[in-house]
Amino acid sequence: MDTSLRPEININDTSLKGVRSNIVQSIRAHRVQDLQDAARGLGHHFLYANLANAQSKQDVLEMIAQQFILPTHFGKNFDALYDCMTDPVHKSGPQPGFVVVLEQIPAHAKFDKEAREQLLDIFRDTADYWADRKIPFRCFYSFL
Repeated sequence: MDTSLRPEININDTSLKGVRSNIVQSIRAHRVQDLQDAARGLGHHFLYANLANAQSKQDVLEMIAQQFILPTHFGKNFDALYDCMTDPVHKSGPQPGFVVVLEQIPAHAKFDKEAREQLLDIFRDTADYWADRKIPFRCFYSFL
């Protein structure tokens, strides 16, 4: 296929303009479709999880595993989530970058503020891991 007719995608032409290359932030004014389009245009992986139906930490981890298509051996704990998002992916070859969306993270007694912060810390640590390797990793989230 002749790609010469396809316009070159520039980060300044996407909804990621002005967004640091390695960050975890609220989705706020961003639309999921725009983030997906930006990831596609940049050749980055797009990972999406809608967590609206999760009631507990286990539910959140299971939903992320299903929607991100994590390996079947995923241990369904925060350490295992970090491991799946970093080392095996890095060892699989050069990575172009990542745009991750965690939509409607639960905010109730069974998934309290501490659990939400632990989850986001995993993605902050993952962003740092990829930053050390000069690979963009942007994670956007919203609360239910």
